[in-house]
Order: sequence, then structure tokens, then C-alpha cells
Amino acid sequence: MFIIKYKKIFVSVSIVLVFLSVLSLFIFGLNVGIDFRGGTLAEIVYHDGERPAQEILNKDLEALNFGTILLQPTGELGYIVKSRSLNDDEHIQLLKTLSQNEKNSLTEISFNSIGPSVGRELTRKAILAIVLVSLAIICFIAFAFRKVSHLSALGRQGVASWRYGLIAIVTLLHDVTIPIGIFATLSHYYGVEIDTLFVVAVLTILGLSVSDTIVIFDRIRENLKNQSNSKNINFGEIVGNSLDQSYVRSISTSLTVILVLLALVFFGPISTKYFAFMLTAGMFFGTYSSIFLASPLLVLIEEWQKKKQQV
Repeated sequence: MFIIKYKKIFVSVSIVLVFLSVLSLFIFGLNVGIDFRGGTLAEIVYHDGERPAQEILNKDLEALNFGTILLQPTGELGYIVKSRSLNDDEHIQLLKTLSQNEKNSLTEISFNSIGPSVGRELTRKAILAIVLVSLAIICFIAFAFRKVSHLSALGRQGVASWRYGLIAIVTLLHDVTIPIGIFATLSHYYGVEIDTLFVVAVLTILGLSVSDTIVIFDRIRENLKNQSNSKNINFGEIVGNSLDQSYVRSISTSLTVILVLLALVFFGPISTKYFAFMLTAGMFFGTYSSIFLASPLLVLIEEWQKKKQQV
């Protein structure tokens, strides 16, 4: 009951975090990778047992005047190189510079070019995928929790099933907006790029977060069902008891996933480091929203309904 008692405080914390995240997004924006804006992606490996220092290569690459070129270490001897679209001559010149005028032998493992039109198509499909997933979640929850509308229809305390779905989407927006705001800050200060893995992370967060929310909602539904014959139903008390029965399981399950993701952040390859970080942030705030946001919002809506009926 502690969470329900101080529900307005927990909801206010979420509102502040979302506001700061949106503010960060508007101020800094997102550093979109070549997957979306088009460009060149190459992976190289050196053969001399030691790769040149990244600072030296960055200095040499600046002299090419090819615009921004990003180097990401991979493995023990390799680099991932990201740049604007390059023609054949520029490609050869880039490899020559990376080999420091043939002082260091290297092998180009892969070289891919993505046009701007492909980037726009990926952006459109990514947005479409997120919208469709959100709509599917609303429909599923509204159908799965359709019987909870029975109490509301009888004039007793309760919340209509479609509002469960609406609250689930609100919590999902919360869970996605905050990590995106964090990434906007990282993009500004550390040059982190948004690629297709970022979209995969967002969709994964949507799935993991809503599953945690549904577990708690299902407990509320069962407790409402058990007391459906009672004339004096205290909806806030039922939600509070449901949280007491569920939050330990939710936190324990999320913590095990977060620990694995943190291992990937600190010890995994650079190519998946920020993907794992995005998932870690999403899991953390997803667990928070399932416990401290979704259920308090249910109670606040139910209290609003009662006041509206009294007027």
C-alpha cells in the first residue's frame, strides 16, 4: 500500500523524467547513423600485431576532408569505419590513409554503401513498426482484460478494460522516451549514433516492459474477480495488495536481465555496447513504470471516475 499511498509522488517523478528526456531530445537531437541517412560502412583488420592509435588515425583522416569519419575499435586489431558515401577513388584514398601510407598492412573485411533513399525507407519502416506494435498492445490488453469492465458497468469501483490498454501505452512511452533522452545526451557529448540496433532495442523494450505491466495487471484482475461479489470494493486497496504480491517477482526478474545486459555493456563488443545500454535503461525504467506508474495511474483514473459520478 506504500506505493498507492504516495502514488502522486511516483507519478510526478515519471513526469519530470519524461520532461527532461524530451527537453534533451529537442536541445541535442539524435545523431542518426548511416543506416538512416546513408553513407559508407567498412571494417578493417591490421596484421602487424598492433593497430595504430585511434588518435593518430583521426588526425590523418581529418586531412582527407571527407567530412565526419567515425572510428570504432572492434576486436583486438580492427576498426569499424563510418563515413559519408565514397566513390572508388575516395575509397582507395581512405584505405591508404588507414594503412598510414602502407606502413601498416591491413585487410578490408567488409565495405557497404547505403543510399539516402534506403535510409528514408528504413526510417519509415521503423516508425511504422513501432506504431503497429503499440496498437497491437492496446488491442491485446483491451481484449485480455475485457472482463474487468464488469464492475465499472455495474456502477461499482473499477476501470474499463480499454483504459488498461491506454495506461500500458502511456507506460511504454515513458519507458522508451527516457532512454531516447539519455541517448540524445550521449549523441551530443560522445557522438553516439542511432542505427538499426537502436530500433531493435526500442521494440525489445516495448515487449519486455509491457509483459511486466501485464503481470501486475493480471494480478489486479484476479483480485478483482475474487471480490466481484462484494458490494464494498476498495479499488485502491486491491491494487495496493496486488502490487505487494507482485513487485518482488517483477524486480527479481528484471534484475537478472539487467545484470546480464550490464555484462554486455562493460565486457561485450563495441558494436553492441550501446544496444545493451539502451536495453538496460529500458528494463530499469520499464520495471519502475510497471510498479510505480501503471498501477498508481489506474487508481488515479478510478478516483477521477468516482468524482465525476458524484458531480
